[in-house]
Amino acid sequence: MSFKILYKGSNVRFAFSLNKHQMLGVCAIAMGLTFWIGRTTAPSDTDDITRVLQSQSGLKQQQQDVEQLKLQTQEQLTGMVMKLGDMQGQLRRLDALSERLAESSHLSVEEFAFNEQPAIGGPSQAAPNYIVKDSAELMAGIDNMLGEIKDKSRQLEALESIMLSHHVNDQSYLAGRPIKSGWLSSFYGIRKDPFNGLPAMHKGLDFAGKEGSDVIATGAGVVTWAGERYGYGNLVEVDHGDGLSTRYGHNKAIKVKVGDVVTKGQVLGLMGKTGRATGAHVHYEVLRNGRQLDPLAYVSRRNRH
Repeated sequence: MSFKILYKGSNVRFAFSLNKHQMLGVCAIAMGLTFWIGRTTAPSDTDDITRVLQSQSGLKQQQQDVEQLKLQTQEQLTGMVMKLGDMQGQLRRLDALSERLAESSHLSVEEFAFNEQPAIGGPSQAAPNYIVKDSAELMAGIDNMLGEIKDKSRQLEALESIMLSHHVNDQSYLAGRPIKSGWLSSFYGIRKDPFNGLPAMHKGLDFAGKEGSDVIATGAGVVTWAGERYGYGNLVEVDHGDGLSTRYGHNKAIKVKVGDVVTKGQVLGLMGKTGRATGAHVHYEVLRNGRQLDPLAYVSRRNRH
């Protein structure tokens, strides 16, 4: 069995014949080409299913991420609410403490009414709205709380200033000895100089004791000298205001520096024997407008209460 193909054109004419085996080969080649072209030009059902499964997996992952974010946001909001409650509790305790301080200082109740909103005002200058809608109430509560804290801080600062003013006279009031332990070893006035044996004016009091023991301020003030000075050894000088000052000489070590604000009883140095000294003691002077006075009258005073 054979097939014959005849082609006749205007100028060309040819013919050829195919036997059975040749015809089967041509058909096989044609079918192979058709299958290959179909595979490369159109997606198969398997590819479509794969893409659908991948899309479903991506959506599930996105859903998990969104749920995780929601959970984290809820936990953060819960933490913020708890923190806000803690701040409210602290403010209430602060109110109670402030009221007790105001009462003990005999101040006007109206001036320091910590439980009431202060009477303030001024032209409105609205700030840009950066608050997220869902958490607007919570953020507003936090803003109000911060405002309350600022107001109460200012009130407490004013209260502190008033209380310090009430006690400044008591603190700067000179009284007592410049030591915690020891004894009076030399008085103010004419005495025999311990080094040359000649009469000399001693313009202070000497308090002897154990070397290294505390030397304390006899009144509140500002340190105007903290270092070595001829004759005094290591000297601390404190200005108490109103022209009054004190000096503490022969220290083994100095515990303050110039410019420090010291309180009554604060340690200024450690007792020593630096400078012109025969043993461990503190040379204590009281000066009014730069002139030495007999410190005994101040040492014998009782502290104000």
